Amino acid sequence: MTAKDILQQGRNCWKKVRSGRVKFLIDGASYFSALAEALEHARESILILGWDFDSRICLRPEANGSAPASNDLGTLLNTLVAKRRKLHAYILIWDYSMIFALEREPTPFFDRAWRKSSRIHFQLDGNHPIGASHHAKIVVIDDAVAFVGGLDLAKGRWDTPEHRPEDPRRVDFNKAYMPPHHDVQVAVDGETAAALGELVRHRWWRATGERLSAFKSSEDPWPSNLIPDLTQIDVGIARTVPAYMDTREIREVETLIREAISAAQRLIYIENQYLSSAAVMEALVNRLREADGPEIVLVISRESYGWLESATMDVLRARLLKRLRDADEYHRLRVYCPVIDGLAQGCISVHSKLLIVDDRLVRIGSANLCNRSMGLDTECDLAFDTDGRNEMEQRIALFRNALIAEHLGVQPEQVSRTLSGTNSLIKTIDALRGNSARTLELLDGSVSEWLDQMIPESAIVDPESPIAAEKLVDELVAPEERGSTSGALFRGVMILVLLFGLAAAWRWTSLGHWVNVQTIASWETSLQQSAAAPLFVIGAYLLGGLVVFPVTLLIVATAFAFGPWTAVIYSLLGCVTSAMLVYAIGYLLGRDTVARLTGPRLRRLNRLIGRHGILAIVVIRMLPVAPYSVVNLAAGAARVPFRDFVLGSVIGISPGVIGITLFEDQLEQMIRSPSLLTLVTLAVILSLMLLGVTWFRRWSAPAILRDERKINDEKRPADLDDSAR
Repeated sequence: MTAKDILQQGRNCWKKVRSGRVKFLIDGASYFSALAEALEHARESILILGWDFDSRICLRPEANGSAPASNDLGTLLNTLVAKRRKLHAYILIWDYSMIFALEREPTPFFDRAWRKSSRIHFQLDGNHPIGASHHAKIVVIDDAVAFVGGLDLAKGRWDTPEHRPEDPRRVDFNKAYMPPHHDVQVAVDGETAAALGELVRHRWWRATGERLSAFKSSEDPWPSNLIPDLTQIDVGIARTVPAYMDTREIREVETLIREAISAAQRLIYIENQYLSSAAVMEALVNRLREADGPEIVLVISRESYGWLESATMDVLRARLLKRLRDADEYHRLRVYCPVIDGLAQGCISVHSKLLIVDDRLVRIGSANLCNRSMGLDTECDLAFDTDGRNEMEQRIALFRNALIAEHLGVQPEQVSRTLSGTNSLIKTIDALRGNSARTLELLDGSVSEWLDQMIPESAIVDPESPIAAEKLVDELVAPEERGSTSGALFRGVMILVLLFGLAAAWRWTSLGHWVNVQTIASWETSLQQSAAAPLFVIGAYLLGGLVVFPVTLLIVATAFAFGPWTAVIYSLLGCVTSAMLVYAIGYLLGRDTVARLTGPRLRRLNRLIGRHGILAIVVIRMLPVAPYSVVNLAAGAARVPFRDFVLGSVIGISPGVIGITLFEDQLEQMIRSPSLLTLVTLAVILSLMLLGVTWFRRWSAPAILRDERKINDEKRPADLDDSAR
């Protein structure tokens, strides 16, 4: 296969369409500015699809960090729909796991907090398998202009190519500096924009059941100062869609990346947030083993953001890098991270999802080079094929050289001149790096042997497809509940993974000097010696229930502070007392008020418990369909019999409380004295917990399943386009 015929509709892309103009937008400042201008030209339709969204972000900050009110995204959208009576904005965002709750804007949960117009429509989409997310980032304006890439409309994404260590324009809503953020977006028009509009409307339909009409304005919303990089070029739209309910699996992104790598003749240039995909690794290893294969240059972050990702995704990346380096017998592989002097963390956060093959093909989108982006998360990438046109190839080369120049702190012309002399991108980078405050540093990427042994294989941490437990959810929970169920189960898995990460942090970093075993022991002693300890614990659970704090974290904290069996008693008392308090609030608020917060959960909860009593409460606790406090609130509003509620809650939460407490106790033993025995004990306890929950669900499913199949028979939308099958 040659680069000329990589894009094949129905094989590695959903559609192959034409775009009259294509503009590569490097970093958030250029994207947000272009987006703001395009939004101002919108006449009838604004479609926003994303992993995250924040109405408070500033699209065009001034040099001093301030900005006109109209540059606030929420204010801008409200102003535009107020001026244009036909204009509607549709915003569809992933119904995310609560593990991200503190990082996101809280106002979507309060409905009208920023949406002053009824023509701004906001929905959270939980229509995905367990542990999955909707990760595509797309904005479409009047089906005439669209933006696709790695940038969500959220905090921390705006940055300039300078990536200044402290930029007053790159701050959060508390005026604290956000770290530098490198990313890539692309603007397209014509048939490509119209096809992307079709894709977003289909997603809206599947999430809400509402059909949206296609709009085409006579006015061109393309930003006036946006000079195209490519013109009249074929564009492939590649998707990842996991198998779920009646939706078939689509792995166009994976196929496209593998076939693009296979087609490379001289050079493969990659920028990505992660590097853990087994399929990508296999494709790269095969090329490295060829005597006359292409050079492969990867630009990634030095380490992932946060302990959770550092203790999981970075471990998987280290394993993959070792495989790649073992295969690099001809020395054609380089892995770099971009660094800047004066930056606290040293390395820039690389968030782009970019692949350039020779000067012939560019792929930009939302998909990371990890397993979940290949088959579990919902993704959208665009690929641009020059079809052998020399002028287009030269422009792609300019784009690639501009990216490398940004990382090296030099001018693009210097990269071009050096490259023409060396005829090797690796030799060019090595010749230019280290000559300024910015450079590309060789990345080792290895992790400690202890941490590598702690983290399981990618099938658990970075799955390639929906996990098997999804079948149980299909049987127990109606479609409108499945998004919340998957989020709850995913939270539980991620919390356990987080505990492994914290254990590694305590053992191998400075965190162990001030949060160590002795410190924890002193906390335990102070609490254990206090006669008011039970009151403090129950008070914490009551407060946590009121603020919808994850109850699992409270159980873990209790287990850290007390011995295992004392912690079990305190946790059970705290959980049940908190549940009773929130139940009482729901009872007092009544159905109508609570229904606005819980939606269909209230109706469904009432129906389940009316038919199955205590059994339904137990099942809901074992397989939570919503955050703990939401279930308690809905139960009170639904007038669930108090006795059934309390007894069912005790039975349902007891296995989880006992399992988590015993797991934590063994984890603490691992921190005190790491050994193979404690590691095996941890694994056994976790396995027993999972087996116990699985057995209980299988045992309890049939009684509820018979009724639910009679009720849950509404027709679901079909796949977007049968031609993609």
